[in-house]
Amino acid sequence: MRRKNIEERIFKSLAAAATYLIIAVLLFLIVVILKNGLRALDWGMLTKVPQGGFYFGEEGGILNAIVGSFYLALGATFLAFIIGLPVALYMNIHLLRQRFWLNRIRFLLDVLWGVPSIVYGAFGFTLMLLLGLRASLLAGILTVTLLIVPIMIRSMDEVLQTIPRGLLESAYALGSTRSEVAIKVYIRQALPGVITALLLSFGRGIGDAAAVLFTAGYTDYIPTSLNQPTATLPLAIFFQLSSPIPAVRERAYASAVVLTVIILIVSLAARLLSAKYREHVIK
Repeated sequence: MRRKNIEERIFKSLAAAATYLIIAVLLFLIVVILKNGLRALDWGMLTKVPQGGFYFGEEGGILNAIVGSFYLALGATFLAFIIGLPVALYMNIHLLRQRFWLNRIRFLLDVLWGVPSIVYGAFGFTLMLLLGLRASLLAGILTVTLLIVPIMIRSMDEVLQTIPRGLLESAYALGSTRSEVAIKVYIRQALPGVITALLLSFGRGIGDAAAVLFTAGYTDYIPTSLNQPTATLPLAIFFQLSSPIPAVRERAYASAVVLTVIILIVSLAARLLSAKYREHVIK
């Protein structure tokens, strides 16, 4: 008994140490970003597009990157949702008794989730060439969609698995079809998790640089069509950090502050919306 208590204390201490280490690293990153970025952050930087010589310390801002990031993340999240929700519902309703295929589909999605985003960027670049596209907002949206689809499907799949089996059987007993169960029962029950999956996928899409490095291009202007290149905040940070000019590097940290705040707001929104709609869920 004493040995079990010692083992429990050791593993509890290791778990606590790992938790506090992660928190400390996160706080350190936030402090570094804020310390170096707040000095360069002003209203003009948020409301202006880059002027001539912006990356050489001249006037301008990152409005093009902010808008471009939202365009790209919103488009990719929308496409991923259209693809991901039917797949997740099919897995948990039509394939529920076919465990062999269901487990292999989940394993494949887990593998795709773990593929580095730069690989998706290279694949998106190849796909872009095959389709005859040039570096543009459309090519970036397609690439980011490929990146976040596995995340979207697996996130919703995990939520759908928590729905009580008795609820499904009760719906069938009342004469509901599988489509009616999917639309009227499963979607309603999984709504908090679906919202969370949407916002988390949006946060991943808006913060990824490697996936759009080859496909979205870059421009100092806000795109007005899908065929035009677009700037994104991660690439803006990358290009500014590459500058030898200290003032431009400070702008990179300021851009990082903006991106961090956006992701923080998205994460908080996911929590609040999930809590709001969870009261309608049968437990």
